[in-house]
Amino acid sequence: MAKMIVTYTEPTNIEGFQEHYFNVHIPLVEKLPNIKNASVQYVKQTMNTDENLYLVAQLEFENLQELGAAMQSQEGQETAGDVANLMPFLAKPPVIAIVE
Repeated sequence: MAKMIVTYTEPTNIEGFQEHYFNVHIPLVEKLPNIKNASVQYVKQTMNTDENLYLVAQLEFENLQELGAAMQSQEGQETAGDVANLMPFLAKPPVIAIVE
């Protein structure tokens, strides 16, 4: 199993972020080929960091090859490109980790 984990710090405009994230970005994520599961959790507490984490998204794929193919697909490019549309609501870009 391969996963893409995306962490967002607290938005500067929570309402605008929520609107775009759940009504535009997540529907794009759900169209990714090969995706097994996508989940979003709100961060309630953090340890050992000064970051004010707000949201963690986790995208699951069968393996790294399928994750890579999904992100290189047209749907993957649209999803990645949409991050720019989230930036007006954020102080900094999300942190992305690929894990296996």
